[in-house]
Amino acid sequence: SDQGSGCGQCKSAGCGAGKLSRLFCSKPRQFQVDNPIDANVGDKVIISIGDGAILKGISLIYAMPLLLLFIGAMMGDSWSGSPEQRDAYAALGALCGLVTGFVVIWWISLRQGKSRFRPFITRKLQEE
Repeated sequence: SDQGSGCGQCKSAGCGAGKLSRLFCSKPRQFQVDNPIDANVGDKVIISIGDGAILKGISLIYAMPLLLLFIGAMMGDSWSGSPEQRDAYAALGALCGLVTGFVVIWWISLRQGKSRFRPFITRKLQEE
């Protein structure tokens, strides 16, 4: 389906958001959707996603690495031997924390699978 870039004023000459949107999203996007009601191609349907799936997905993908980055930086800073090395240890700790965050996300996604965050068809709409 057609997806806008934000305000819907993309035809105006000065709109940079529309040009940026066309640059990165020029072809239609496709999503895998579970079909538990056996809807057919061409049916108009209502699509839903599980309760809390969006918030859980966002916190998993963004908050986990960021939190581990800060924890790693604090740990690296506390392990530095001298004041001159604090920044280097903090940077190394932050990098280790960030990498650990991405590894944890990868591990969780392997264990739980992506179906938990996949949208599904809930019902068909009546034709008018």
